[in-house]
Amino acid sequence: MTTPQLMSIGLLIGMMGLFLWGRFRYDVTAIIALLAGLSLGLVKPKEAFTGFSDDIVIIVGSALVISSAMQRSGLIESALGILARRVTRVRSQLVVLTAAVGVSSGLVKNVGALAMLMPAAVQTAKKSDTSPSVFLMPMSFASLLGGLMTLVGTSPNIIVSRVLEQMTGKPFGMFDYLPTGLGLLVVGLIFLRFGYRLLPRERRAAPTMGEALNITDYVTEATIEDGSPAVGETVESFIDRHDHEVTIANVVRDNMRTSITAEFLLAAGDTLILGGDPDTLERVIAGDYLALAGQHRDLPEGSEDDEVGVIEAVITTGSVLVRQSAGRLRLQQRYGVNLIAVSRAGKRLTKQLSETVLRAGDVIVLQGPLTLLPERMRDLGTLPLAERALRLGSSKRRFLPLIILAVAMTVTATGYVPVAVAFFAAAGLMMATGALPLREAYDGVEWPILIMLGALIPVSETLRSTGASDVLATSLAHLAASLPPWGAVALILVAAMAVTPFLNNAATVLVMAPIAAVFAHDLGYRPEAFLIATAIGAGCDFLTPIGHQCNTLVFGPGGYRFSDYARLGAPLSVLVVLVGTPLVMWTWPLL
Repeated sequence: MTTPQLMSIGLLIGMMGLFLWGRFRYDVTAIIALLAGLSLGLVKPKEAFTGFSDDIVIIVGSALVISSAMQRSGLIESALGILARRVTRVRSQLVVLTAAVGVSSGLVKNVGALAMLMPAAVQTAKKSDTSPSVFLMPMSFASLLGGLMTLVGTSPNIIVSRVLEQMTGKPFGMFDYLPTGLGLLVVGLIFLRFGYRLLPRERRAAPTMGEALNITDYVTEATIEDGSPAVGETVESFIDRHDHEVTIANVVRDNMRTSITAEFLLAAGDTLILGGDPDTLERVIAGDYLALAGQHRDLPEGSEDDEVGVIEAVITTGSVLVRQSAGRLRLQQRYGVNLIAVSRAGKRLTKQLSETVLRAGDVIVLQGPLTLLPERMRDLGTLPLAERALRLGSSKRRFLPLIILAVAMTVTATGYVPVAVAFFAAAGLMMATGALPLREAYDGVEWPILIMLGALIPVSETLRSTGASDVLATSLAHLAASLPPWGAVALILVAAMAVTPFLNNAATVLVMAPIAAVFAHDLGYRPEAFLIATAIGAGCDFLTPIGHQCNTLVFGPGGYRFSDYARLGAPLSVLVVLVGTPLVMWTWPLL
């Protein structure tokens, strides 16, 4: 080996050591690796930042924005909720949740799909009186398997597509991954259906501040619009349809409160005084096409929709709101904010919000320009509570993200538009159409992932530029010389799977994909099967909570310990190797 090759491999080993040590976050570790590469002369200064303009960074960033818009729309969660109401057994609920997150992970980035459905899983666990740990880790593993089905499901698929394009001039298509990914997902779902028993059922997350506050009995008002499923329903059937999770305290028709009974028929234009917890109210208002009273009404001039938000606050004893109503104070005209909901401990409120006389200790939800809300809260004498994602409001645009995503995937799958352009355009349209507010779009992007990708691309390139990847691949080829073809494919899959718990999955592919490509060339095989095997191995980290964001995402809410992952993940990893190897060879011939 030459000195540059040794330094390149040494840089890789040092980077893995930093990842294992965990002293620095993975993006900082990537920056350190890039600086080390520059210092050693392995990375030329003019090439140091080329990674940040790479298509991979654009695609992953855009996919995260699209995922945030899909999550905000609540479409997948609503569809799952309809199905979950008809499924009561824990094992059946597990199948529904894991299948839903697995299929969704093929449409949006797997971590986004998991984030969308986690609230539904926690809610299902509460209704079934079981621990969320029964659902969350299996859902995480299902999301990893589901992400293998399409180009945009997970970062490794995007990266190996780029490597193939560099080698052959033609990348993997959107659904080239489907035969292997779908087969592994089906096998994985069957395993999880029975294997969840390997998990300790007593695991529970530590209570959050939001749970400690336990504010569940909000009252808000919303108007039934034309086309709402509530039109023509009785009060009783409306409440039944929403599993008695919401109450109707009163109905205002033609500006007059009416006397309601269980058989009272709801009509378009009726204003409902609704009670329930924030999550339930959000789902009911969005799912039934109700118009939240006062939303975006009479806000100060120049307030843009993407700057409007809500905040939860408690009224102090010295507040100007005490013994006043929103209508009497003219909150909209004088303060530029809207009163969206009110909660009062031990009291069921029945009046319209504009008529409700407020008291010290009431918890309210205010809506207004995010830059103005902190100042207005001080003026009103209210204190903010623990931050919670309250998105009370109607969802006329809730189908927009799905339509935009479908168009982007169609033009990409047909080859009319490159993936990076299609998904960048889709992310831009999400923001331009108001389907996703700008603040939520920027919050939805995992900037550390993009920084890591941009920094590691030139670092991983040193393996190729110094010839180190050729040396490592040749060594692997010698090891595989006595193996049958399926053994060579399995070797690459296992190697990628072994490395990904210590590196990030995207970093694993950046390192392993060039080695796999040269490895295939040295053995005289086509590269596709080995690149697919690399993506599968890197995308299937079932052994630790740190190798993939999905596993990290459920670690706290599930109350898991580090060792819990291997209990369920080790047999699943073996199954992926046993099933994945023949699937890859069947789909992608070696010769």
